[in-house]
Amino acid sequence: MNSFLPFTRPSIDEQTIAEVADVLRSGWLASGPKVKAFEAALSQYCGGRPVRSQTSATASLEHALLVCGVGAGDEVIVPAMSFVASANVVVRTGARPVFVDVDLHTRNIDLAQAEAAVSARTRAIMPVHLCGLPVDLERIYALAERHRLRVIEDAAQAMGSSYRGQRIGSFGDLVCFSFHPNKNITSIEGGAVVGGSPEEVHELELQRFHGQEKTAADAFETFFAGGKANLSDVAACVGLGQLRQLEAFNARRRELAARYFELWGEAAPLALPARGDAGHNWHMFAARLPLGEMRISRLEFIEAMAARGIGIGVHYPAMHLFSAYRALGYREGQFPNAERIGRETVTLPLFPAMSFADVERVVAAVNEVLRGVIR
Repeated sequence: MNSFLPFTRPSIDEQTIAEVADVLRSGWLASGPKVKAFEAALSQYCGGRPVRSQTSATASLEHALLVCGVGAGDEVIVPAMSFVASANVVVRTGARPVFVDVDLHTRNIDLAQAEAAVSARTRAIMPVHLCGLPVDLERIYALAERHRLRVIEDAAQAMGSSYRGQRIGSFGDLVCFSFHPNKNITSIEGGAVVGGSPEEVHELELQRFHGQEKTAADAFETFFAGGKANLSDVAACVGLGQLRQLEAFNARRRELAARYFELWGEAAPLALPARGDAGHNWHMFAARLPLGEMRISRLEFIEAMAARGIGIGVHYPAMHLFSAYRALGYREGQFPNAERIGRETVTLPLFPAMSFADVERVVAAVNEVLRGVIR
């Protein structure tokens, strides 16, 4: 019998495990030399730009907003289709997330709607590279320049993606990555902000540790009531081990995604994701079910796949339909593409340790389940 195939799983090699053991034995577990080394390696990967790590991409996004001066009374344009952190961080600064719809096929922000949403209160726009497929950054930055907006790229899913031959994070305004266990590389939990002026980089350091700075061997100064989001050396050690494998991980993801497309061709019984180009890191393979033609629900499809030993994810519900955002006045029907994606999306297994036989197993199972339930 086949073992259970999850929709994702991190790959941690034995060398990294041994290096983590060395860190544990060193006695230096909090932010220390490994964090500095990880930030330096990330900086090199991103073309020498400044990098400041945090304990999550959520913290990274929130701190990026804060160093841009976003606060009470401001607005930030956010796509309605993303993980809810993209909106939550805006609310936590005191600002209002202004949702706009997304393209049904790419799932990325609709830039015409984004431009129409700009108001006198808009301070920033937060494009999300959903599933690792890069947003049209040329248009994003042109829009931002026209309206004098900051751009905070939610690149949580885009580690190793590139736009027109340039790595995401190697250019632009502030770019935020995630190293959660389901991302293309992990540091167990973690995130980073890439970019910023020297003053903003310094503020990012303060934001992640109580607004405090050591001014002498026996003296500290606290400039504001900051939080605590500094990465540990244990996490950074894992991140270093993962970063040296990133290109191989992403190359394998691209091969697996290509195999899905090859097996289904034009006969896929569900809507396959936008294929993109060689710059797509294939963080996730999120398709859409033909629910209007099916005699079962999405939940029943997920259960049928689980019965066949295959895990299915849901990424994501449309954010504006959560209670927290209905309370801000958002309602069903405002962003039909995001809502449709939220209803129909299913995330199929895709991670570097998979074999082509695993892909074939998923395709066969999907075909089998849907063949019996499509009207």
